[in-house]
Amino acid sequence: MSKLNAIKTYIEDIFKISRFAVLATESVGQPHASLIAFTPMEGFRKLIFATYRNTRKYQNLTRNGKVAVLVESIDINRSGLQKSLVLTAFGHVEEIENLEKNRVYEEHLKRHPELLSFMQSEDCSLVRIKVDTYQVVRGIDDVEWWTIDDLDAQSIL
Repeated sequence: MSKLNAIKTYIEDIFKISRFAVLATESVGQPHASLIAFTPMEGFRKLIFATYRNTRKYQNLTRNGKVAVLVESIDINRSGLQKSLVLTAFGHVEEIENLEKNRVYEEHLKRHPELLSFMQSEDCSLVRIKVDTYQVVRGIDDVEWWTIDDLDAQSIL
């Protein structure tokens, strides 16, 4: 397996295992972290989550659309050893157009059916993060940065 395919598989595996992540936003120099239930779309290119509009998180997103999303998962191998899998997505918020809102809503609800009443609230907004870069951490000394363009490439030179 090529290095590129291995990285793509690593990202996809974390997304299969993990349904929640920590979203980092910022406003006026003050960082803010929030737990979100996310849904990956278009493979690893976009992440969807829902939030109330009357939250600091939403206010920060409208002031500064740049975000980071940290996803962690624990992998337990056959011998019982635990390995932490960590991935951070960096990107910016995109508005979800009305034409695709139903499709995105259904996809997010399929992954998180427990959010039905929350997502039906008039104050709830669906947000999409367009990922620009991933920081892939496979160990304390094994950290790599991959752009979406890198991941979309067919092979690494």
